[in-house]
Amino acid sequence: MAIAYNGLPLDRAGGHRGDPAWLAEVRARPGSTVLPLWRDRCLVAEGVPVALPAATDAPWAGAEPVFLALDGQDGRFTVDLSDVDEAEALRLGGAESTVDVRALFPSVPAAESTLLAYAKGLLHWHRNQRFCGTCGHATEVREGGHLRVCGATGCARLLFPRIEPAVIVLVTSPGEPRRCLLGRHRGAAEGAFSTLAGFVEIGESLEDAVRREVAEEAGVVVGPVSYLASQAWPFPAGLMVGFHATALDESIAVDEAELVEARWFTAQEIRARVAADPGAFKLDSIGHHLVTSWLNGNGAGLG
Repeated sequence: MAIAYNGLPLDRAGGHRGDPAWLAEVRARPGSTVLPLWRDRCLVAEGVPVALPAATDAPWAGAEPVFLALDGQDGRFTVDLSDVDEAEALRLGGAESTVDVRALFPSVPAAESTLLAYAKGLLHWHRNQRFCGTCGHATEVREGGHLRVCGATGCARLLFPRIEPAVIVLVTSPGEPRRCLLGRHRGAAEGAFSTLAGFVEIGESLEDAVRREVAEEAGVVVGPVSYLASQAWPFPAGLMVGFHATALDESIAVDEAELVEARWFTAQEIRARVAADPGAFKLDSIGHHLVTSWLNGNGAGLG
């Protein structure tokens, strides 16, 4: 089963993007394009993300396009128009509106949604790394946008794009009938249950993070933890690492901060929820994959 935002079928050209002459030549190719974004949102025209010729001398509000990858011989670039207001960004991009990357997932090809998520994460990092965290000096863009370097001679710190790792887990009960644990997060609609997740903290393994998050949020003690899959996650530049885990007992004590409710569900109950609401588990989330893989072991998946 394919997982959203994974498996970009393009060449990131890591061995070439440090060469400004090569980047300029790729950008000048007739088939190369630029994806303009505004404050983490895609520019859209007629429901389709805008992609403009990279060779154009378009006035990108002073912003320099960032290289993403090669699509055959053509380059795919992105540019951040966040320094102007939304109306001006729409004018520059020839767009009608701005739309969140996740909202576009059902309507664009998988490879394009992956490229958009990649662009969003990289531009978000650039927007928040304009100054060195060590000395405060302005940073300079290198490697086609995959590196920033502190411009202070005495510092010259290298700054790479930041990825924020998080764990997401489907916890199952220790006995029969097999059931899975889902929680309703604060702010979620009544009856909206999902898998548990949280960011990895310094000094802990991924498995430790699973056990801590489940214990903190749901008061459930977890035993065996097994890796299932991972996902690039545009929130804005995360890495979601998915696990299945088995609880040592079925006691629940929600923290009432992150979670307001948690309960155990049978496979039949999960299927009934999906039949009543096909969007119960977001199709672009690895949480959908975790639940489906568990249901497949109980007969049939979500479909």
